[in-house]
Amino acid sequence: MPPYEPSAYPPFAVTVDLVVLTVRRHALSALIVRRGEAPFQGRWALPGGFVREEEDLSEAAARELAEETGLHAHGPVEEDTPAHAAHLEQLATYGDPKRDPRMRVVSVAHLVLAPDLPAPRPGGDVGGARWAPVETLVGPADDDEEHPPLAFDHRRILADGVERARSKIEYSSLATAFCPQEFTVGELRRVYEAVWGVALDPRNFHRKVTGTPGFLLPTGGTTTRQGGRPAQLFQAGGATILNPPMLRPEV
Repeated sequence: MPPYEPSAYPPFAVTVDLVVLTVRRHALSALIVRRGEAPFQGRWALPGGFVREEEDLSEAAARELAEETGLHAHGPVEEDTPAHAAHLEQLATYGDPKRDPRMRVVSVAHLVLAPDLPAPRPGGDVGGARWAPVETLVGPADDDEEHPPLAFDHRRILADGVERARSKIEYSSLATAFCPQEFTVGELRRVYEAVWGVALDPRNFHRKVTGTPGFLLPTGGTTTRQGGRPAQLFQAGGATILNPPMLRPEV
């Protein structure tokens, strides 16, 4: 191995970008923020920012999420977390030399999943924050408010995060991260329908999820919040891997 030469390794920065997904109005939605600074000032982007010298990556991701949106997150294996805290996990690393016009920047993207949340509270250096249906962000951009082109390579990062979520709810209990602490089978089914973008047979879905060991745990309560007859309430069971898996229908 040749000796280390500092001049051969120009400085570069590390950032975190956040794919924050929730289900709002029966649609899978992503959190986007309007950039308040150059480059791409005024453009919509994923929330995120530079990693500070004393931070590890998950700390930076959680800090940026709180600073830019007012949301709080926890990791996938933490216990005793608030009922409405968001699920946070590392997604992928993006290092194209030209992905940021300022300098060489490597981004470690994170996926954040949360139940239906109110309008985000923008903060930090962002000029606004809102939820947008993912289909308006990962499809062709029309350069308008309904189909905005995202800054940097954030469209690709968002698409990767959406596919991760769609795949993981097949074989894991992660779909419950989109639900409140107590939920009905119908509410869970609407999560699967929103994330996968398909319609599911209610009876078949009910049979599958209630028959999967450790997936759902009855709370003993019922609710009429969706109208009609009282529906049984469940909470997430102890299983993290579903056996058998909830296979995504072919479209």
